[in-house]
Amino acid sequence: MLKEFKEFAMKGNVLDMAVGIIIGAAFGTIVKSLVSDIIMPPIGLILGNVDFSELFVVLRSGAKAAGPYATLKDANAAGAVTINYGLFLNTVISFLIIAFSVFILVKAVNQLKKKDESTEAQKPLTKDCPFCFSKIPLQATKCAHCSSELI
Repeated sequence: MLKEFKEFAMKGNVLDMAVGIIIGAAFGTIVKSLVSDIIMPPIGLILGNVDFSELFVVLRSGAKAAGPYATLKDANAAGAVTINYGLFLNTVISFLIIAFSVFILVKAVNQLKKKDESTEAQKPLTKDCPFCFSKIPLQATKCAHCSSELI
């Protein structure tokens, strides 16, 4: 059983998948930083100094301190029950950026594959017999039409 697991784990697809997951997680962290540190501050500024991560609705005040709460951190510290729709908006924007980036990456890879396939499709599959000028397969060593030996 250990030998089978080792064979499974060492297959190319499993290793490729593991590398993809690790790189994907790192990419997700970068995009999260891009959204929260680069994209959202100007959008918040345009919308009147709104910090999306601080947008929330209090459903029930906390036991430790009554509302209103200036920040989400204050509400959490007081034990309030909140709906954090600002954090949700940040997450949705992060997802859209990641999805668009993956789409662009997959599209580029597909374009490269398409170019490789079209290059292979352009390779000739036949050649002309030098004696009778008939079309014959590239690998042929004898012409099927005139039975001449090909060099």
